[in-house]
Amino acid sequence: MTLLVLLGLVSYYVGTLGTHTEIKKVAEEKVTLPCHHQLGLPEKDTLDIEWLLTDREGNQKVVITYSSHHVYNNLTEEQKGRVAFASNFLAGDASLQIEPLKPSDEGRYTCKVKNSGRYVWSYVILKVLVRPSKPKCELEGELTEGSDLTLQCESSSGTEPIVYSWQRVQEKEGEDERLPPKSKIDYNHPGRVLLQNLTMSSSGLYQCTAGNEAGKESCVVRVTVQYVQSVGMIAGAVTGMVAGALLIFLLVWLLIRRKDKKRYEEEERPNEIREDAEAPKARLVKPSSSSSGSRSSRSGSSSTRSTANSGSRSQRTPCAEAARRQGQAAHTYGPVGPEARSSEPKKAPHATLTKAENTPSTIPSQSRAFQTV
Repeated sequence: MTLLVLLGLVSYYVGTLGTHTEIKKVAEEKVTLPCHHQLGLPEKDTLDIEWLLTDREGNQKVVITYSSHHVYNNLTEEQKGRVAFASNFLAGDASLQIEPLKPSDEGRYTCKVKNSGRYVWSYVILKVLVRPSKPKCELEGELTEGSDLTLQCESSSGTEPIVYSWQRVQEKEGEDERLPPKSKIDYNHPGRVLLQNLTMSSSGLYQCTAGNEAGKESCVVRVTVQYVQSVGMIAGAVTGMVAGALLIFLLVWLLIRRKDKKRYEEEERPNEIREDAEAPKARLVKPSSSSSGSRSSRSGSSSTRSTANSGSRSQRTPCAEAARRQGQAAHTYGPVGPEARSSEPKKAPHATLTKAENTPSTIPSQSRAFQTV
């Protein structure tokens, strides 16, 4: 009897451990995690189902449960509204459905089914694959003949490993899709390809493809190789145009400046008073011919008078001396009486000289040679 009781207890705790299953699925798609049992057929009222998730950090949380005739599927904020039982869990299919799938859904899922002291456990490892984001194609280097050029391609997101590959796009029939000769792949950076010693045949459209288990994305870039001489000519033309534009601008500016300066001087000249300006000089006006003639005649008459006066003075001196001598002789030896009075010397010449001396010499006021105007 005791042995039977012990056997009953052992059978009470006997359960089934499901196998481990690994599933890979692309993000934004739908996934179904399997879980099958037969514990709900005998007694449906005591059936309990529970799904647990252990994420990559080791944290465990309940995803969905069925207990006491109720389904609870809004237990986590991240998976709210995206998880549900895929089929009739009471009939033995407790598979979990997630849609749409997100990278945060990745981890280890555990399905627990209990009923009347019996249980079934199953494990599913879910790996969410993320498609590479659209890569960005770039060029690094000079697009001139004989130089080196690096093609660069990289996706910002996606499940590793991401494989990159470069090829030429066939734009015309017969074109080669392979990379030009002497091309090298940088294995440390798979998205980088070095094109050495560019030629005109290296020109074309190049495509980079980034791919992983979830899918592929690509981008394109155009390579246009130029002659060195053409580059120099273009640079010279651009420089000449810039220099010409600057010269024209400078000439226009100088003309405008000169015009403004001239207008300013014309407006300010009537009102301008300079402290350091010289006083106006007197102008010497040459007298007219009539004035010159009158002044010449006056000068001639003045000269005549001066000559006459000088002659009178020269004649006056001997006459005066002779009269003085005659007076002295008469005074010494002259007779007394009428003869003496009759012999008295005449004073006419002296009077004439005196009158000549006393004649005034008038000079007209217009005798000045120049007038100040």
